[in-house]
Amino acid sequence: MESVRAYLNSPMGPKTTHFWGPMANWGFVISGMMDTKKPPDAISGNMTTVLCIYSMLCMRFAWMVRPRNHMLLACHAANEFVQLYQLSRWLRYRNLQPKEEAAASD
Repeated sequence: MESVRAYLNSPMGPKTTHFWGPMANWGFVISGMMDTKKPPDAISGNMTTVLCIYSMLCMRFAWMVRPRNHMLLACHAANEFVQLYQLSRWLRYRNLQPKEEAAASD
């Protein structure tokens, strides 16, 4: 029971923004994972790039802040992977478009 009380009152416990910030940010990861089922023409390249940069900056912040916020780091690392996957889908789709249009006009 003492360990539970210590966690609840710790600087990383559920009474702090160090806990609730990462929990709220998992929404980005879940949303990105759900978007992997959508067609690549529905992906916004600009927004996906911004989310990649945002996650990189937040990973650095989570590492540098004291006490170190490992939950926030994990959340943004997961979001970085999801957004990079989405960006690769979008780039593959964009690179195939001119080839398909050229083949259709022949």
